[in-house]
Amino acid sequence: MDYEEIKEDGEEKEASGGFAKGVITGIFGTVLAFAAVIAIVTIVFGNLIIIQPKGELSGGKKTVLSDDVLHKVNELIGYIHLYFYDDVEEEQLAEGIYSGLLEGLDDEYTEYYTAAEYENLQISATQNYYGIGAGLLQDKDTMQVTITHVYEGSPAEAAGLKDEDTIVMVEDIEAASMDLSDLVTHIRGEEGTSVHLKIQRDGEEDDLEYDVKRANIDLPTVEHKMLDGKIGYLRILDFGAPTVGQFEKAVESLALEGMQAMILDVRDNPGGMITSVTEILDKILPEGTVVYTQDKYGKRQDYTSDGATKMDYPIAVLINGSSASAAEILAGAIRDFDYGALIGTKTFGKGVVQTILSLSDGDAIKLTTAKYFTPKGENIHGTGIEPDIELEFEYQGDVSKDYEELKDNQVLKAIEVLNEEISVQQ
Repeated sequence: MDYEEIKEDGEEKEASGGFAKGVITGIFGTVLAFAAVIAIVTIVFGNLIIIQPKGELSGGKKTVLSDDVLHKVNELIGYIHLYFYDDVEEEQLAEGIYSGLLEGLDDEYTEYYTAAEYENLQISATQNYYGIGAGLLQDKDTMQVTITHVYEGSPAEAAGLKDEDTIVMVEDIEAASMDLSDLVTHIRGEEGTSVHLKIQRDGEEDDLEYDVKRANIDLPTVEHKMLDGKIGYLRILDFGAPTVGQFEKAVESLALEGMQAMILDVRDNPGGMITSVTEILDKILPEGTVVYTQDKYGKRQDYTSDGATKMDYPIAVLINGSSASAAEILAGAIRDFDYGALIGTKTFGKGVVQTILSLSDGDAIKLTTAKYFTPKGENIHGTGIEPDIELEFEYQGDVSKDYEELKDNQVLKAIEVLNEEISVQQ
């Protein structure tokens, strides 16, 4: 991506191995002792301004929190209080310091969360919350927020929202004025209340306005149907906590209908939990390592399939440039096991894993802690996965009407490939 897709309330569903529980991978603490300092106190225009002079570090150790750094931070805070045109909350400044520290890593996936943001993230991981039932995507350059998917049976569907709608306003807030993780806190709310949205839609001259009633949303992450020729179609929207169970039920339903081959659609799938995708791969692939991670100390963790429930029918996987993270783990494993054809366009290329670390005060950080590798040892970070069959997406139906799989050229190509394999097996 990079952008991140969020289901109204919280982050990119990324591969984090049970991150909702706040996995602690390591804490390194340094106790610093500072000599006493004398504060400079100035009263300017009736305001008390305190600017700390330089202090001394005991032991002379070099650290991020050196005396020079602490002096500069205090100096900056002093000038903010002295000259900034508006009142400033100390807590807000402190949170800016914490966020800035992580931004110093220059890693787009590392992030600081306040306690409220962390709660939203946990809600996102469980896929259950009071919202409208729509997947959202924010362009990192323009900040434009687009509805990527309106879920069946959701308040968003009932109100008349559609895929590809652009959200212009949420109540009186310009959607492009804030990060998506903040914006979704205004979309979510108490069950039964409504949120007012202003929407831009292709083909409409004027903006459209909707009042969408919030409801308890248990998001479906897997959609399925039987296509012609007994080919099962499963679309995995992301890899959250409920995805494994939903995948199992979808496969069971299609098997009862006589499925002879399967299309796995992970196009526009931004990723999710590594435990979710590896459990699904365990149900598809024969015995072996489906992905492994490695941290900066060289510690390797393998995720494996025991082969007990491997699938014996032909598989095709649909991918595109927005297939990322856990979606790429699935595609890479099926490719390396030579267990199916990849059809579409090159994937995004996110080959790193994040861990959520909870802090003592209820806040949390998301930290990139490891790289992941496909079964054959490839790290696809920054490069992505090339399809076996390169095919740009072209929808052959009426875009103003509901999507039909059989008018999707990539789905049609997958059906063609799978039917050839079925005929060979017979």
